[in-house]
Amino acid sequence: MRLHVDQRHERVLELVRERGSLRVAELATELGVSAVTLRRDVETLATRGMLRRMHGAVVWPGDHADATVRQAPTDRSYDTPEGAVIGMIVPTTVSIFTDIVNGARETVGARGGRLVLGVSGYVDTEDSVQAEHLIAGGAQGLLVAPSWFGGVPTDGQEEWLTRCGVPVVLVERSAPPGNPAAGLDRVRTDRAHGAAVAVGHFAALGHRRVTAVLQEGPHATPIGDGFQAAARARGLEIHQGAPNVREYGDYEASVDYLTDAVRAHGVTAALVHSDEDAIVLVPRLQARGVRVPEDLALIAYDDQVAPLADVPLTAVAPPKRSVGELATGILLRRIAERAGRLTPGPRQHLDLLPELHIRSSCGAQPPAATAH
Repeated sequence: MRLHVDQRHERVLELVRERGSLRVAELATELGVSAVTLRRDVETLATRGMLRRMHGAVVWPGDHADATVRQAPTDRSYDTPEGAVIGMIVPTTVSIFTDIVNGARETVGARGGRLVLGVSGYVDTEDSVQAEHLIAGGAQGLLVAPSWFGGVPTDGQEEWLTRCGVPVVLVERSAPPGNPAAGLDRVRTDRAHGAAVAVGHFAALGHRRVTAVLQEGPHATPIGDGFQAAARARGLEIHQGAPNVREYGDYEASVDYLTDAVRAHGVTAALVHSDEDAIVLVPRLQARGVRVPEDLALIAYDDQVAPLADVPLTAVAPPKRSVGELATGILLRRIAERAGRLTPGPRQHLDLLPELHIRSSCGAQPPAATAH
């Protein structure tokens, strides 16, 4: 039952009086209300002098409470500036970035802030232009997925990131050791691990000859590296030329490659990036007499629209929304550190692990309790 605002205020005071201090996150959870609602309650009660708010915590007035909250561990999620404006630069708002942007937007909004979006269109020189515009408009920090074709910077592409004057967190990108951008926070999907999970599933189904068809771009190298390493580790035979990396839209070349791999070389399983590509390839393969999954087990990579295929696609699913959420949390902390509200902490490189969602295209029936 939802409490009336006056009842909620009484309950807040009761809990804080009993315990001396409580983190805002803990108190919101215990009362079953949003963090935004609870912050309004706390501000009202603090204005009346009925409690105090210190660095993301609610404390009962008095020296003892102050000591308690100083000793309490820092809640990184809520010790952040309210009303923060976050800029986000992505190459596109479709594919994986739809969910990444939504995860970032919801995280900022839950803490009373605002996300402002810039789109580069995969033009690397546009990244810095968008950044200047966002910062001039009041952005206190940037979430950036730079338009680095191979996923890492080359020829000084990272220079603007290191001199833009606000905290920056890389999203689904990384810089190699020794590069100036390697010291930036980053959150990305471990795409090599996702490819290895797919290969492991093929091996468990009894496939011995495998291949991969990947779309040229930032994710091809880690997916390809993970595919090859996992196949070798499991003793599988990798078809010559795998991974086959093609230009965007060159579907006929991929169909030719896969048809030849199945008919002439006994390949029985393929990893395809992305699932949109797989949806295009399946009917073209079937028109050539290569049936999915009877002749070729297929796993797609990205899981954006994989369940909607005529043959529902087993797919590697990156934790897209979580990438946006965690990157935003780190950036809000950096902003709080810059404002002197938190002690600076170490930079973070987070790699999130994808999952495998099993459907029909690999020939295995999805478990009833875990089907997606």
